[in-house]
Amino acid sequence: MPFSSKPLSADPEGFAPDGSEVRLLGGLPAASMAEFRLPPGMVAAAVTHRTVSEIWFVLAGRGRVWRADNGREEILTLEPGLSLTIPLGTHFQFRNDGVEPLRILGVTMPPWPGPDEAMPVSGPWSLSAL
Repeated sequence: MPFSSKPLSADPEGFAPDGSEVRLLGGLPAASMAEFRLPPGMVAAAVTHRTVSEIWFVLAGRGRVWRADNGREEILTLEPGLSLTIPLGTHFQFRNDGVEPLRILGVTMPPWPGPDEAMPVSGPWSLSAL
């Protein structure tokens, strides 16, 4: 397999099914990586994934994430330096409570398969909550 490298794009290359901006980064057969950005005051749509798990690392901004799975549920504060997991089947939603973009580095395992991966679910916040 050849080496690859890719700089972070200044502009989003698309949008995730939850509504966050996506900037694609590196990928390998077992995983892919991207930066997700949620503008100030925005609430992402609540979703669950069909086939992928994710690991997130908060780069900048402030917000909250809701995760629920098998009777467990929590709302966690998002702040720079925090790492968290989104295991397969977890329902989740996140929001930007700060004044700057919420920037999250996400690793998806296996690589993101396409727009049908995320399924809408009910979450704690309406999209017009902020």
